[in-house]
Amino acid sequence: MALEIEDKFDVQEDFTLPDLGGVPGCARVAEPLSHRLTAVYFDTPDLRLAARGVTLRRRRGGDDEGWHLKLPKAAGAREEITRPLTRSAKTVPAELASLVLAYTRGAPLAPVARLETRRSIALLLGPGDTPLVEVADDRVKGTVLGDEPVVRRWREVEAEIKEGDPEILRKVGKRLRRAGAAPSASGSKLARVLGDRIPAPRPATRPEPGSVGEVVVGYLRAQVAALAAQDPRVRLAGEDAVHQARVACRRLRSALKAFKRIVVETESVQEELKWLGEVLGEARDLEVMRVRFGDRLDALDPRLVTGEARRRLGDDLLAREHDAYDRIRAALGGERYFALLDALDVLAADPPLTAAAGRDAARALPKIVDKNWRRVVDAYDAAGRAEEGEEREAAMHEVRKAAKRARYTAEAVGVSGPAKRAKKVQTVLGRHQDGVVAQDTLLEEAARAREAGEDTFTYGVLAGVESAEAARAHEEFPAVWASVTGST
Repeated sequence: MALEIEDKFDVQEDFTLPDLGGVPGCARVAEPLSHRLTAVYFDTPDLRLAARGVTLRRRRGGDDEGWHLKLPKAAGAREEITRPLTRSAKTVPAELASLVLAYTRGAPLAPVARLETRRSIALLLGPGDTPLVEVADDRVKGTVLGDEPVVRRWREVEAEIKEGDPEILRKVGKRLRRAGAAPSASGSKLARVLGDRIPAPRPATRPEPGSVGEVVVGYLRAQVAALAAQDPRVRLAGEDAVHQARVACRRLRSALKAFKRIVVETESVQEELKWLGEVLGEARDLEVMRVRFGDRLDALDPRLVTGEARRRLGDDLLAREHDAYDRIRAALGGERYFALLDALDVLAADPPLTAAAGRDAARALPKIVDKNWRRVVDAYDAAGRAEEGEEREAAMHEVRKAAKRARYTAEAVGVSGPAKRAKKVQTVLGRHQDGVVAQDTLLEEAARAREAGEDTFTYGVLAGVESAEAARAHEEFPAVWASVTGST
């Protein structure tokens, strides 16, 4: 997966590409290259990918022929996933088809358009002939496939950053505009050829400016988008992707709970978000434990690492993590997940708002933040009344959950003070919880080792380390609580 940053320009047929030599930061311009490219684009019959700004194509010709999947990331930037050409020109490789399931929701993929491009490339090189910016002058013939094909022809210029300072891309764009190029009205060649065939976005509710609804709906939409953006990265087991997807689930659930008097009838969505968070959580928890134990083992005197402890706490946990990823991919390919995505789309576009959504945000939202912090205080008071042992542990876990919800609520509203206060509570209790969970994992692995006749000494050593870590967090908590509440 690579990040593609480019600017696109519409130009007239008689446009003359300006001299790009002497652009600050550029040493020279390489000899121009020419290519003939043929790309077939795939989508669902109702163009679900195009509607989301996603392109999936099979391209022949040029120095990067193959399958290309481009996912929207930000203005002027897209993530691109490439795979080699396959024998079949009509069937999308299974891996790429799976990466767009969040958009297709299981609908079949088929060719929808063909683009034939005569491309002339000017490559701006830096010191040591490092490629900096590629300027592609394209003459395009686009055909909408179907019973009655429609053909369009046009010329456009693309400037794409290769390496180095993106500022060079801006300077190149400035020269192109001076020569008569205009920023493209279309986000992609596919969007240009398909035109008004691409479905219009679902009409979205627009709450009153400055209202509670505006803040809450904006936050919900951002988290729905964040979850969707992580979907292909989760399927690829991208770094931190599962964690970010689970965080998006948690933030959505917390917001829907905290703002239940603003957005109603979301109980079923909350339950499904809980399910998805649990599906994602297994792999994430195993990853955290594997890295944690690896660090612990590295810090030990080598004489204390005996038997097969490093293998069991490393390779074996990694194998279990891979199995968990298989279960994630199975869940993300199922109807239950697709139904959740459909429900989130509806929620983001047209949330069921109450009259309270029209209240002034500056007055109403701080009260909701305060109410959620009071939940933390009440949970801690209840924990103080609980019996020592399992009852107290369970009660303190409720404090942590309440702090997490209070933090996400404050973040949704954009109030940093209460968010930081809740995060401090959540962090120290999280350290305690992680130590307890780690001990449980070590007991399980030690039992497996014992059954295999292996030395279990190292598991006991690590259990002692984790017990001490949990105890330290427990001892630190009263001081942390006093610092955030002002109590003694």
